[in-house]
Amino acid sequence: METAGKGEFDAFETRMVEMVFPTQTNHYGTLFGGHALELMDKSAFITASRYARKSMVTASSERIDFQTPVKQGYLVEVIGRIVKRGNSSVTVNVELYGENLLSGERHLCAHGNFVLVSVNKDSKPVPLDAVVEE
Repeated sequence: METAGKGEFDAFETRMVEMVFPTQTNHYGTLFGGHALELMDKSAFITASRYARKSMVTASSERIDFQTPVKQGYLVEVIGRIVKRGNSSVTVNVELYGENLLSGERHLCAHGNFVLVSVNKDSKPVPLDAVVEE
């Protein structure tokens, strides 16, 4: 299993930006944790798929730390980066930032790792280097 050296996987960084609307918040006016996880998993999937150019599925998420709530009306930037490559899997580190659109103030709000696996048409794991029939 390869662990990323400095700059090794830099080309496989994914950034997504979204606005937090009232339908995405809880009774405290902050982003639902489940919606944050959805955005983070989506970022991990896109990052892994762009890296492998294969059909990828989420196998697991490691500990996800929620540090700061994201308020309604804030921007959310989700950044996915490949940090490890296995035979049929990649590990993607995902960071979710909240940004006050008016002041520009920005905070790391959540982060964690997701493991995605390359699969064939029967949803069986295949090596990342294998040719996969669609």
